[in-house]
Amino acid sequence: MDHLTILENKSIFIIREAYAKFRNIAVLWSVGKDSTTLLWLCRKAFYGKIPFPVIHIDTSYKFPEMYKFRDEYAKKWDLDLIIGKNESEIEAGMGPTKGAKLDCCNELKTNALKQTINRYGFKALLLGIRRDEHGIRAKERVFSPRDENFKWNYEDQPAELWDQYKSTAEEDNHFRVHPILHMTELDIWKYIKRENMPLSELYFSRNAKRFRSIGCVPCCSPIESQASSVDEIIYELEHTNTAERAGRAQDKEDAYTMQKLRSLGYM
Repeated sequence: MDHLTILENKSIFIIREAYAKFRNIAVLWSVGKDSTTLLWLCRKAFYGKIPFPVIHIDTSYKFPEMYKFRDEYAKKWDLDLIIGKNESEIEAGMGPTKGAKLDCCNELKTNALKQTINRYGFKALLLGIRRDEHGIRAKERVFSPRDENFKWNYEDQPAELWDQYKSTAEEDNHFRVHPILHMTELDIWKYIKRENMPLSELYFSRNAKRFRSIGCVPCCSPIESQASSVDEIIYELEHTNTAERAGRAQDKEDAYTMQKLRSLGYM
């Protein structure tokens, strides 16, 4: 088998293993390239129809192009879409200009996700994160337990050997499952090319700029780029030394802040 097929098979195995062990499961979809790749893999794992809900945590600060893509493909792929919002904090004016970005992310992302998990009683969530994306995410396991307060104990992670994943936890715990943790940014783009996957237009160059990582409008900046096709993006990545998330708000991306956010339950 070729490299991408080996990666795909591992991801599909993890997805099916998670579904077999946790029937009350959902997948998080940020509408970015990684979570869209995860959705694509979930569709392939279950022959075109994802048999569990898809959660989009909406901060109300996403790019218009992201909402357009979400709504279009939720319909095309017949997704059971749940849109989670921390309505009380949004109504109270919480946003990127109110306090530190850590507070904004914690309220509009982390707590919105907690509310959604509690409302539906999910016991496991599939997430599209990768180890090479951020140093803190490199500490993750494929099956990662969270305690009753949704906290991640990054100092006490279960061993994972030979694809044997821990899937038992205390009654009030849930698991975060990471089916593309073993992929790299370049793997994702090569897989997108092979599969001819649809993707948000934000990733492709317009006026010599494109987004390499997308999220909330105030926290994302485009990079200088002429790459307007998947092939050109792959070539660009093969010749760059710039970090993938360099365009994200730095007060959120430093190691301490990201570790703090993830320990509190951040995606």
